[in-house]
Amino acid sequence: MTDLEVNTIHQNIHQRQSIGHLVEPAPSSEQLNKAFAAALTAPDHHRLKPTRFIVIQSEQRAAFGESLSQALADLGETDPAQLDRVKQHPFRAPLLVLAVTQFQDHPKVPFFEQTLSSGAAIQNFLLSLQAQGFSSMWRSGAVVESKWLKQHLGLAERDLISGIIYIGTAAKAIAPRADLAVNDFVQDWQA
Repeated sequence: MTDLEVNTIHQNIHQRQSIGHLVEPAPSSEQLNKAFAAALTAPDHHRLKPTRFIVIQSEQRAAFGESLSQALADLGETDPAQLDRVKQHPFRAPLLVLAVTQFQDHPKVPFFEQTLSSGAAIQNFLLSLQAQGFSSMWRSGAVVESKWLKQHLGLAERDLISGIIYIGTAAKAIAPRADLAVNDFVQDWQA
């Protein structure tokens, strides 16, 4: 790998950040599959492949918004304004992808490792989208804990909706993220 390729990879990583308002175009099926392929290369103890993705196309956003509203009601929300507000969430982007962690029983791979693997898969997915010129936002919130939503999606109660990923093109340029001092987060081990 050349220095230029390494620098390009690092630049892509450093430039990725969540964008709240996304517009068309969204990735094509081919571009999306490239990002899914990148996701599947994440570290994965015993290759259990706990991560699954559910794609919500543009024309499915209203129905998904209704599902989110029902899920919020399932959690006890009764305020009509809040239930109506969540119906609009899918319209923040032209394409949505739900990331799911389907836990598998394994004597050497606890659920927390499978959760970490899924998080790494999602990060690879986001970085691949970024490298292809798209922006995204990874969100969760209380709604992902809804038993009703999990059942509606055909998931087991123990499965984890790891996030709702909003995907599209940034509606406007945003300021670059401020660099952090690495030394504030890294230390040498002391015996």
